[in-house]
Amino acid sequence: MFDIGFWELVLISVVGLVVLGPERLPHAIRSVSRFIGAAKNMANSVKDELSHELKVQELQENLRKAEQMGMEDLDPQLKSSVEELKRAAQEVQRPYANEQSAEKKAETAEAENKPASDAREPSADKKAE
Repeated sequence: MFDIGFWELVLISVVGLVVLGPERLPHAIRSVSRFIGAAKNMANSVKDELSHELKVQELQENLRKAEQMGMEDLDPQLKSSVEELKRAAQEVQRPYANEQSAEKKAETAEAENKPASDAREPSADKKAE
């Protein structure tokens, strides 16, 4: 990682022993190793997140391309998955579509009854005049 050789580590150890002394050197080594471990974990976490985001972005781009191409050049397995998803979406929409059509029928029936009563009222007004 830092491209430090054996003799460089020996030199750092000797300098650390002279500066810190034999009592504080083990504690300092533990502190430095914890810091390096935390830095590695953070770097790996960032790398994993970036990798995940790049994969998501790549999948979205591939999906857009597939939609633009009309899904004609897709694998048969992928086509079957898309068809299954479409069927599932239609099955979910059916109950709602039935409810909406029943509501529309009720509204149209009410609308048909209203104009008939509205049409009678103007003729009644003409007779009264």
